[in-house]
Amino acid sequence: METKRILLTNDDGIGAMGLKVLEQWMASLGEVTVVAPDSDRSGASQSLTLHQPLRVKAIDERHYAVGGTPTDAVILALYQVLGEKPDLVVSGINPGGNLGENLIYSGTVAAAQEAALHGVAAFAVSLAARQPQDFNGAAAFAVELARKILKEGLPPGVALNVNVPPGEIRGVRLTRQSQKISQNLVCEKKDPRGRPYYWLDETLAHRNVEPDSDYAAIFDHEISVTPIEVDRTHYASLNHLSAWLPALQQTVKS
Repeated sequence: METKRILLTNDDGIGAMGLKVLEQWMASLGEVTVVAPDSDRSGASQSLTLHQPLRVKAIDERHYAVGGTPTDAVILALYQVLGEKPDLVVSGINPGGNLGENLIYSGTVAAAQEAALHGVAAFAVSLAARQPQDFNGAAAFAVELARKILKEGLPPGVALNVNVPPGEIRGVRLTRQSQKISQNLVCEKKDPRGRPYYWLDETLAHRNVEPDSDYAAIFDHEISVTPIEVDRTHYASLNHLSAWLPALQQTVKS
């Protein structure tokens, strides 16, 4: 049987515990290579480093630290570090959920989306708890999901966003991205010279969520699996916006 090639990455840095646990579990499926940022790049989304050079440090033949974002790490892995494209990319395990609008900001999710953009099956996995937790439950599920993807594949341009509840796991649910239920917080502090600085944070504003959403699954102690598309076109709006075209065309001609 052909050996499967698996690329692991994250947005918390190559030394993150969630990544180390994920690697230990994924080793049972094939040849694992880790290409990840050299430091914490949480919240980097799908950003690229364009105005400074990127450096790759080879820790050993299977571990590479990239001085850039998670997206940088995936691109460098696919086109420089690895001799050929992997069969699967797994991003995580992130400490903290990537639910609802957090998908927009998450470097963990972005790494999986970048892989899907380049035609490689991928998923992101997060443990939906802020405090340090045991990553083994999330890693065990990730292995079984990876096994399924390696056998069955994923639709082109689609990645999976997986969130695992802390503690008891009662099941698995296919979900959609929820609406925003969190409240953004801006915390102002003073430095030793009396000048203000700010920390951005968030808190849940309420727990009233749609039953088919990612947050609902986590609140019910179930694993949330959400398929996400690289294609961000909102097709339902095309017909509605077509009514604007005559007026917009007129502005171009006038």
